[in-house]
Order: sequence, then C-alpha cells, then structure tokens
Amino acid sequence: MTTTELRLDVLRHLSDLNGVPGQEDAVRDFVLSDLEGLVDEVRVDALGNVIALKRGREDAEGKRERVMLSAHMDEIGFLVRYIDEKGFLRVQALGGFDTRNLFARNVTVHTRGGALPGLLTPGGRPVHIATPEDRKKVPEVKEFFVDLGLGADDVKGRVRIGDMVTLDQTARQVGAMTVGKAMDDRASVFLQLEVLRAFREERPRHDVVAVFSVQEEVGLRGAIVAAYGVEPTLGIGLDVTLAVDTPGVGPDEAVTRLGEGIGIKVFDSTMISTRWLVDEFVDLAEREGIPYQMEVLALGGTDGAAIQRTRAGVPTLTLSLPTRYIHTIVEAVHETDLRAGVDLLVAYLR
Repeated sequence: MTTTELRLDVLRHLSDLNGVPGQEDAVRDFVLSDLEGLVDEVRVDALGNVIALKRGREDAEGKRERVMLSAHMDEIGFLVRYIDEKGFLRVQALGGFDTRNLFARNVTVHTRGGALPGLLTPGGRPVHIATPEDRKKVPEVKEFFVDLGLGADDVKGRVRIGDMVTLDQTARQVGAMTVGKAMDDRASVFLQLEVLRAFREERPRHDVVAVFSVQEEVGLRGAIVAAYGVEPTLGIGLDVTLAVDTPGVGPDEAVTRLGEGIGIKVFDSTMISTRWLVDEFVDLAEREGIPYQMEVLALGGTDGAAIQRTRAGVPTLTLSLPTRYIHTIVEAVHETDLRAGVDLLVAYLR
C-alpha cells in the first residue's frame, strides 16, 4: 500500500523550529496550525502537551478502543546557567550530548528582547598552541561557553539565566535523506501529522488520541502526565532510533539500517514492548507489504515507556524511525522509512 506524497517541506520546517524542553512554544504553535481540520478536538494541557482527538467508528457493541499516539516536540539544547565577568555564557545541557560534536558551533540565544547569535566552543588553547594532552582531551559540557561578541554589561542587560540556547542548522535534502537538527523527534511529529491527515475524510476504527509531548529529552515528563489524563486502552510511542550502518561500526551494532523500513521496537532500556502487539504489527506489515525491521536498543527510551506504565498499565509498543547521527545537527532520516511508518500506522488504525 502507498500513501500520498510526503510533505518533506513540512518536515524540514519542523526540524528548523527551535524548542528545548520546557520551551517548545514555536513547535506547538505550528502543530496546532497544522491540525486544523484534521481532528475533532484539540487542547493544550498544563505542561504544554498538545492533545488531539480523532473519534473512531463504533463496533457492533457500540465500543471503541482508545489508542494514544505520542511523539515529542522538544529537542536537545541548552539553558543559560551563568554569565561570567567578561560576558561569556555557561550552559546547562538539556538532553544527552556527545561533546565531540559541539566544537565551534553556531548557536542562538533566545532572549525576551529577541534572538542573539553566538558561538559555542570549549575553553582551552587553540590547536596552534595546544599540548599533545590538550588535543586528546574530550571536554565536558560544563567546560563549554557561548561568546556573543558583546561587552559584559550589554550581555547582562539582555540575557537572563534560563534563556534557551539552540544549535543552528538549516534542514536540507541529501539524496533520499532529510537531514537537520531535531529530527529527534520532529520526524515523528511529522509522521503523526501525516497519519492524521490520512484520516481527514474518514474515521479510524478506534478513537485516536495523538499527543505531541513536551520534555521527553529530560525524562518523558510530558507523556507521563498526558497518558495519565488520556487513560488509553492501547499505546503507540513514535520516536527515532539508531541507524548505525556507517563505516567503523560492526553490523551487530547497527540497531537498524537506513532505508530498510520502520523499526518495530522489541526492547530498550525503559520498556519491553507488549509482545502480542509487536506480533500484530509484524503480521500486518508482512500482509500489507510494508518494509519493517525489528529493533533492540541497548540504551535509550521513548514516550512509549510512559504510556505503558501509566495507571494500571497499558499494552504498548514503539515504532522507531531509523536515524543516522542521532543527537547531532545532521540527524538523517530516509523517505522509505518515513513512508513505511505512515503506511503501517494508517493500516493499523484503518
């Protein structure tokens, strides 16, 4: 089966939007706009989650399941935690960073008065005067600073502790890949929107509650409260996973491979997907000819874990988009995997 053409321009736009945990406003505004005409009800809860309801068809007994989907709007980034006497900013990480990917990065500091361009780099000597020991060292996040190119008084007058700091990158197409920052998890936000768009003129077989969650990167916080309020009878988390199918890594560590289909999660460090649900999705994918791959992720978690453990427990699995270079500014997803994810979810809900 095939879907309508993917709106990859929308995916690129979602990637470019800025929204660290707790400050997802720009992403939320876009999601609310794109949901117009697609769902029966939409609301924003106290934490900032967007919760959208698409009512399903009643069965012969007048009953419907309540399926909760969840994809998170936030991205890894930073908050300003300290301004020193020279006007350099120290940052608090929001989410897990490999600091080897943070050297000499363009960033934006988002203040009440507007956005300020800055440079993020670790303290220490430049390569020309670095010692051999300096060159081998991998700095910690606490050693990085932001240079705004302004005097200390000017910085202190414009920047507040707690202001959002985001990495700068414009998404683009690279072959069959869409590449940019924050594909984790804007690619799944996009997937969820495309699934709802597929049901614009029809009803799914179940009530679908699509949650666009906040603060996932700091502990699944938005999905925890959303799941408690939604009280789903079945849960499906939507997130990215590692596609480590590049040089320098053995095939046993790949987790998934780009372009080979949507990942059906079996295990990660926060959840074991409900087995009968995994089997049901595998059977459906094979019956419909939708490419898929099984995912076992040693370390990492998704909103699926929050849904699964809410109240008295919910049968849950996670569908995972294979992604190269996760938690960098060049996260890469493949059109085949995006389409497979949309197709599989639409087939299940239809």
